[in-house]
Amino acid sequence: MSYDVFLSHSHVDKHYADAICHCLERAGVRCWVAPRDIRPSEDWAEAIINGMDQCRILLLIFSSHSNNSPQVRREVERSVNKGLTILPFRIEAVPPSKSLEYFISTQHWLDAFGRDLDASLAELLQCVTSVLGTRQQDEPRPQAALPPAATFIPAPAAPINVTPQLQDADLEPVALELARFVGPIARKLVKRASVAGRSRQDVIAAVALEIDDAAERRQFLSRCGAQLT
Repeated sequence: MSYDVFLSHSHVDKHYADAICHCLERAGVRCWVAPRDIRPSEDWAEAIINGMDQCRILLLIFSSHSNNSPQVRREVERSVNKGLTILPFRIEAVPPSKSLEYFISTQHWLDAFGRDLDASLAELLQCVTSVLGTRQQDEPRPQAALPPAATFIPAPAAPINVTPQLQDADLEPVALELARFVGPIARKLVKRASVAGRSRQDVIAAVALEIDDAAERRQFLSRCGAQLT
């Protein structure tokens, strides 16, 4: 099942998430929201990433609680990297933290505080359906099938030296170190970075980019470098 909107919120604001989800889904907009759409025994971090992969919009329910939530910040950061449209729905008049401001300062805000919630939800629905319609028009259309090309037999390829696939035992220490800085999503990020042909050093360099703070990134690289010696 595919979705349209990923709801990012603090658990303290669950009643707002429920109201928004009900409003959008009643109009046919499919929402992904935790914990409702996480299956029993499913890894939480992996479920978050899989949920984002199926959505086109991240709807940020912005409040003082989500503003200070590391989990919400990571969801916003990952959604930016994945090319999702970020739509902040502000329920409190608080300025964004510097880490969130970096990602959402240029976005159009919908303010729901100091006004009727039903009116805010109606405006939100109109904005969401407009974004979904625009993105659907921008998606590439399938090309017409081309006639089959002439059959040919390629020359034998030269032998290629392939780096052996890294094992879980090689990557677990890296994931544990990364978890100090990004939380439980670390294992998922390390697993994604460990594509065939990459060395352990390549994986470490790739996942280090997931750490926003430069000082923390250097600390992570230093600690992983100590492991390699």
